[in-house]
Amino acid sequence: MKNRPDYGEKLLLITIDGPAGAGKTTVSKILAERLGYKYIDTGALYRGVAYEAQKAGVVSDDDIGLEKLCGTLDFEFVMDEKGLRLFSNGADITGEIRTPDISMLASAVSARPVVRECLFAIQKELGNEKGAVFEGRDMGTVVFPEAEVKFYLDASAKTRAERRHKEFAGKKGSPAAAEIERDIKLRDANDSNRSLAPLKPAEDAVIVDSTGLDIETVVNRMLSHVKKRVS
Repeated sequence: MKNRPDYGEKLLLITIDGPAGAGKTTVSKILAERLGYKYIDTGALYRGVAYEAQKAGVVSDDDIGLEKLCGTLDFEFVMDEKGLRLFSNGADITGEIRTPDISMLASAVSARPVVRECLFAIQKELGNEKGAVFEGRDMGTVVFPEAEVKFYLDASAKTRAERRHKEFAGKKGSPAAAEIERDIKLRDANDSNRSLAPLKPAEDAVIVDSTGLDIETVVNRMLSHVKKRVS
């Protein structure tokens, strides 16, 4: 909260949408910290559903099974010394949801109306008090069209693949950069072409291309837009 006075006392709802690997998580966390706002990783919720569906043997196009599964889930975000953690029914699943296979499954389940309906209510409740940065894919277009500040963070597929490859480096079974880039392009196509809440910038979103930019430059650009809204 120490930095909030620099950006006024008015609390804003800020959304940051964009494709996988664009840097949304890192940028959103830093932006929220600079503003003294809450950081909400909505993509983790869809990953959580994907993880629980995989564990329960529910396939991504089984709407009845997904609806029943969602009715049993109790997600909770907890901030500790390790950062933002996602708990599902009391168990910390943060590490389990950050794998390539869960990423692809999350893209598939996020296109199912029953899953989106379940998580929509959770997200709206989290945004009631404002003073929050929501990271996702349809935050500014579907969940919070009324948000005061909307960003769409993008980067080239090659740049995003290289970033992901660095994240997975050293981990057992980490995929090659070419494989990651192929998966990213496939997920981009799936997310952008689906009929329900496709990935796209909101009409009033500020588009930031992070290709060739460092994190600090991206964050500072976003902060300059936030300042304009509170001045």
